[in-house]
Amino acid sequence: MSLLQIIVLALIQGLTEFLPISSSAHLILPSQLLDWPDQGLAFDLILNIGTLAAVLIYFRAEVINMSKAWVGSLRGQEKTQDSRLAWWIVWATIPAALIGFFGKPIVETYLRSGYVIAVTTIVFGLLLWWADAKAKQIKGEYQTGLKGAIIIGFAQALALIPGTSRSGITITAGLMLGLTRNAAARFSFLMSIPIIGMASGYDLLKFILSDGYVDWSTLFLGAGVSFISAILCIHVFLILLNKVGMLPFVIYRLILGAALFYILAGA
Repeated sequence: MSLLQIIVLALIQGLTEFLPISSSAHLILPSQLLDWPDQGLAFDLILNIGTLAAVLIYFRAEVINMSKAWVGSLRGQEKTQDSRLAWWIVWATIPAALIGFFGKPIVETYLRSGYVIAVTTIVFGLLLWWADAKAKQIKGEYQTGLKGAIIIGFAQALALIPGTSRSGITITAGLMLGLTRNAAARFSFLMSIPIIGMASGYDLLKFILSDGYVDWSTLFLGAGVSFISAILCIHVFLILLNKVGMLPFVIYRLILGAALFYILAGA
């Protein structure tokens, strides 16, 4: 890949993984507009590792506290708000993990369509707008509850459909359950850790079993760009969230969906 392609794809991954605007909708644009070839499994893997490292480092204090509390709960220690949150994230991960394992072939065969991405970008964008406008937004992430976590987990499973946006649909579900914007976003980011980790582990296994050529300089550059862009994205998004709300992202999704329809119609 050219230097431009490496940087653009890594920026797209880093920025769109955590914003509620759909990374799959954006990753289709370079290939459609610039006729770029597929970047390959190794590059996809390293971009995911970059974004995983970003969310782990940004929420390192929360991750450490939750991990200690979760291990303590396994040993029979008294439950704390951190151990409960950790268990909720575990339960929230199960639906996407199971549905992803069994349903990914169906999604890749029947739903990896530009028109599907355009439709879901618009439809789930409007759902995000409705949730942001109508929800009570009074709970923190420590008030999610087991039932709420499982509901958000099933919402995360919908993100297997290209164009849905993992962060977008989980934030939407969190808002509908009464979480504040900031709490819904934080819960969404924390629950991204196990699901990205499992997806990266699966891709890593496939990569190890393959015999393709590895350009390590390309991989390190992609990882670095995706890491920096992702960690800056998380920080700025959480700062601006309560000030601007979800409407700018909804408007952007509507414009993006319309642009995809226009591009695909002319292809």
